[in-house]
Amino acid sequence: MATLEIETLRAMSAEQLSALLAPGSPDRVAAIRLTAEAGHADAQAALGQMLLDGRELPQDQAAAIGWFHKAAEQGHAMAVNMIGRCFELGWGVPVDKARAAQWFKAAADRGLDWGLYNYAKMLAEGTHLLEDKPGALALLRKAAGMGHAKSINLVGSFYEDGLVVAKDLAAAAEHYRLAAEGGDFRGCFNHARMLIYAGDIEGALRWIGRIRESATPAFIAKTEAWLHAAPDTALRDRGIAALHGLR
Repeated sequence: MATLEIETLRAMSAEQLSALLAPGSPDRVAAIRLTAEAGHADAQAALGQMLLDGRELPQDQAAAIGWFHKAAEQGHAMAVNMIGRCFELGWGVPVDKARAAQWFKAAADRGLDWGLYNYAKMLAEGTHLLEDKPGALALLRKAAGMGHAKSINLVGSFYEDGLVVAKDLAAAAEHYRLAAEGGDFRGCFNHARMLIYAGDIEGALRWIGRIRESATPAFIAKTEAWLHAAPDTALRDRGIAALHGLR
């Protein structure tokens, strides 16, 4: 498509537009940018994420947060949350945890699962806020009820550590299982731990093997260090092999 115009997009059927925006489409980036410039919040948020990640476009974190702001001004909850992430981690702006908390709360107030999770983490840790573990657990439970795997995993940690609620390892194990099945790599690790404690080594090894599918390099290294410290040498060696997809 030599020249793409907003009128062209508006005239397309839903099927044509889906094909245009599908990964691999040669006009995908141009279509998203054009739609974003026309004021569509979803496209603005998508363009911001592409610029933030350096995916399909050269990375430009400062431009990314600009697009997130445009979408946030229209009430786009994920864009609101992503501005919080930018302030939390210093993506395109100086690190400012207090401002990050404000944006996460705004996303949580809109009912976004990621906003609930991120704001709950700050409440639990007292990061530039008064520590409020009961409040954090309430938010995490709300996000968990929406199927948010990372929130489910953190609810499990409350049960394992006996924070706010009575210590309940069975409840912790069940939450970790659900988080692992939901694709959270920390949930996979915690579920594997619980299976090891229960004597199900084969089951644990399967979940250790799933960690690498979505984990950060830092978390993979942390898991490997944990396995190296295992007193059972067979578990250590088989676990490290599973972690790296060698079993």
